[in-house]
Formats: sequence, C-alpha cells, structure tokens
Amino acid sequence: MEITGPMLDRFDEVLTPEALAFVTTLQREFGARRLELLEARQARQRELAAGGTLDFLPETKQIREGDWQVAPPAPGLEDRRVEITGPVDRKMTINALNSGAKVWLADFEDANSPLWENCVLGQLNLREALDRTIDFETGGKSYALRPDEELATIVVRPRGWHLDEKHAQVDGAPVAASLFDFGLYFFHCARRQLDKGKGPYFYLPKLESHLEARLWNDVFTRAQELLGIPQGTIRATVLIETYPAAFEMEEILYELREHSAGLNAGRWDYLFSVIKCFRTRGREFLLPERNAVTMTAPFMRAYTELLVRTCHKRGAHAIGGMAAFIPSRRDPEVNTVALEKVRADKTRESGDGFDGSWVAHPDLVPVCREVFDGVLGDRPNQLDRLREDVTVTAADLLAVSETPGDITEAGLRNNVDVALRYLAAWMGGQGAVAIHNLMEDAATAEISRSQIWQWIHNDITLADTGAQVTKELVERIIGEELEKISAEPGYDEKLFEQATALFKEVALDDDFIDFLTLPAYARMP
Repeated sequence: MEITGPMLDRFDEVLTPEALAFVTTLQREFGARRLELLEARQARQRELAAGGTLDFLPETKQIREGDWQVAPPAPGLEDRRVEITGPVDRKMTINALNSGAKVWLADFEDANSPLWENCVLGQLNLREALDRTIDFETGGKSYALRPDEELATIVVRPRGWHLDEKHAQVDGAPVAASLFDFGLYFFHCARRQLDKGKGPYFYLPKLESHLEARLWNDVFTRAQELLGIPQGTIRATVLIETYPAAFEMEEILYELREHSAGLNAGRWDYLFSVIKCFRTRGREFLLPERNAVTMTAPFMRAYTELLVRTCHKRGAHAIGGMAAFIPSRRDPEVNTVALEKVRADKTRESGDGFDGSWVAHPDLVPVCREVFDGVLGDRPNQLDRLREDVTVTAADLLAVSETPGDITEAGLRNNVDVALRYLAAWMGGQGAVAIHNLMEDAATAEISRSQIWQWIHNDITLADTGAQVTKELVERIIGEELEKISAEPGYDEKLFEQATALFKEVALDDDFIDFLTLPAYARMP
C-alpha cells in the first residue's frame, strides 16, 4: 500500500506496516467485487429511470419464507435501549462513552468530515479509549473516562461502499474507504474489544442490496480468519437507509446471519434515497419540504413497521431513528417544545416494538432511556414482540404520493441555509454540525439539495408565495441567505465560497450527482 497523505504526529501508531498489509489483503481480495456491485447500483438506477419499480425479489422468496434466525445478541449488545451517535474526535469519544447510553455509534461516515487527519486520528482515539489512555482538556476543563462498566459499547460505522480513501492506494488504485476504516479498526482493536469482554461491532451504511451485505459478510469471515479470531465474533447492524434495501431486509439479515446484530431505521438518508431512485418519475414520488415529512407518513410508517416485524421474526434487534435536537442552555422554552417532540417520537418507537433508538446529544440520553425503560422495564429488549399483526406490501412502501405537507418558501430557504452552513463546516473538517438547535450530518445536506433538485425539475409552485421553483429563484435565495450568514460571528468567506459552488453543482445541475460527498471529497486536500 502506498500512503499519499502526510504522516503526521503519531500516525505511525495507526498506519503500521502490519495494519496496512492487512488492509491491502482485504482490498486485493474484495475490491473488484465492490466495483461490480457499484455498477449493479447504476444498472438498477437505469431500470428505474426507464419506468421500472422496486419490489420484493422473487428469486429470494425462499429466504423470506424459510425458518432461520440470526445469531443471538453478542456481549454488550443485549440491551440497546439508548444509542448515541457522533464523530470519532477526542472530546466526542470521551463524552459519548460517558453519556449513559448503552451503545456509541463511533462514526467515520456521515458525522465525520473525511479529512485525512480525522480518519487516522479517529482510529487512534478509539484505540486509546480501549486502552484507557485517552484524555482531553479545553477551556480549563478536563475530560476522562468513567469506569469500564459505565461506558457505552463501541460500534464503529465505516464509510460506505461508494467511497474511496484517496490517500491510500493499492496497485495504483484508491483503497475502498469501507475497507480502510473497517480494516484499521479491526486490526488494532478487535483483540482489545475481546479483552474487555465484548467484541468488534459495526454499523454498515448505505447498503442497497443483500449482495452488498454478502460482500461485507465475506470480508468479516476473511478478516477473522486472517487474525485468528473465532468466526461470528464480529457483529454488524445494517442501516436500512436506502429505498432498495427496504425491499431486501430479510435477505440482508440472512446474508449476515452469524454476524448480524439487527437493522436500524435511517430516516433522513431514506428520504434522500427515495428522491434519488425515482427522481425522473415526476410527481408520484414528490416529497413535501423535509420538516413536513414525519414518521407517521404512510410510506414511512410502512417502512418502520416492516423493519420491526422483519427483525423480531429473525431474532434481530430493531433500532429506531435519530433524535437530533440539541438542548439550549439559553432558551428553556425551545427545550420544552423540542423535548416533547423527542419524547413523542421515542414513545411511538418503543410502542411499535423497537428495541432502542438514537440520540445525537448526551442531554437526550435520559429522555430516551426513560421512555424505553417504561416499556422494557428490566428486560433488555423487545425481541419477543413479533408484530405478527403487521402486513406491509410493496405498494405500501411505494406510497410516497400519500405524504401530506406543503412546499413553501420558508422550507426552500431552510434547505438552502442548512445545506450551505453544513457544507462549509464539512469542508472545514467538521462532520457533525449544530445548526438551529439540531445536530446535522451529511444526510441533512443530501435531503436538502435533492429536494431542491426535485422541485426544480417538477415545476413546483410554492404554497405560500405562488412562485415557481426555478434555478433563478434558488440562486437568488442562495445570495440572500449568504448575506445573512456573512453577518454572523465566525463567518469564513473561503469556506462558504467552496460550499456555495458545491451546493450549486449538486442542487442546480441538470445531472443528479449520486452523492454530494463525492465532489465534496474531491475538493478536499
């Protein structure tokens, strides 16, 4: 492997010859299959654009009708009633582990800006956390880990199959970012996790088919073999955050069954994927502004109900969506309203049978835990709630047109404002960004820009002003929102220039770019 990124202080502790050789083996053995599967994604997109649709696969009917179960919950993953998510910087590593949540999703993906330094130092932070040598000081305040028995279980989310790590090459080609993130963590930390009585656990993002899950399963099998770790030690939870994956939930669990830890409902990326898949199909798949799309919309309700039913039928955990609110220390009124929404959301999830749910801020852990405690009591999960009352058809999952809500100028402005703020922060190396009391990540920017693209291409008229959404209108609003942002403290003109150019490319170009992180990453050093 050739490392083209700079070798900064302590990078040699992560990028050791042995670790790079391990990742190189994975890349050489699985890199070609990954590229084939990415081409299969494009082929399916062409079919959808030509008038095709999504449905449960006839060729895997025997799996859906078969009698099988995933592996029982692994140590540290039996009780997942509250999971906290966040990037792998030093402060977040300590705060998340100390938060009182049962699980920390240590994120190299949507909450992490993939600066070379972030990706390598994140690995070092995780290793030091397991060794209990991590600490952090800022503003006269010190951060240190609580005793091991009080810490959240680490579950690492590597980047998706579609991304490269451009600073590492094997045989002249970039290494798959998924294999880079997974491989370094597994090489350095699998034994450390086992020594703690747990194991190397993962969240798998952006999967679009059971064949992509099969590839991950084969990577897991080979990685355990190479390091002499018992098969089935790895466990992985798959985010069902793409539209195609919603039609292959059972098959995804089946492919990973000895390594499976369940499924998660990734709501923002799911909405983005709905638009991406059917962007050329007119108003049948048109969504109202993002804040109007709630989890009670018929197609979203079908998706979450099917997820719980599928998981519990197979003995797998079902994990709910994100509470992204950030409590304000200055505005108790904002807190009261927002916390009631969080409570209502978690009450719905726990009542539906979910085994746990996500929060983005440590202050939300008590609310989420209280709600799930009320349903679970002393039980670790709700796997016994089989939800046999649930029947979901392909038509139910596809019923996007039944979603209530408007498209307003306020919604358009919010999409522009949030996307610009997020992309500027992302280009500056920050992947989890507090914007208007919400913790936003890359999924936020994706839904924001894809909605605007969809509205422009469907001649949408705004409900409150009567104006048609055109490129010219969006350009004007971009200028007006930038003028407001530029008057705020800490405004960075260069970063917002980059963010604006990127946003215009991914929201206003005639061609729809699959992931905005691809051109964004190309702009990074």
